[in-house]
Amino acid sequence: MARQKNDGRGRLGGRAAGTPNKVTGTLKNWITDLINNNRLQMEKDLKKLAPKDRLIFFEKLMQYAIPKQASQQVKLDFDSLTDEQLQQIINNLIKDTEYENTD
Repeated sequence: MARQKNDGRGRLGGRAAGTPNKVTGTLKNWITDLINNNRLQMEKDLKKLAPKDRLIFFEKLMQYAIPKQASQQVKLDFDSLTDEQLQQIINNLIKDTEYENTD
């Protein structure tokens, strides 16, 4: 008798969970080797670029080395805050402004 879907004995087929995709791994290794084997030529080509183009290149590379910061939003309902909470927010803002002006 064939197994039925959702019989409680796990997956019916395909790769086991956590098994890497062979094609993706092979392609990543090839690209890594290509870059490593051509570093000197890439550096020479980079030096030949105009300053503006060089900065664009660096900016594109940085996204792979430095994680992007997620924007943060804070929504305050001032009507629901107590007077003490409002005063604390004002004091913190004043303190932050004074700190920035001393730099």
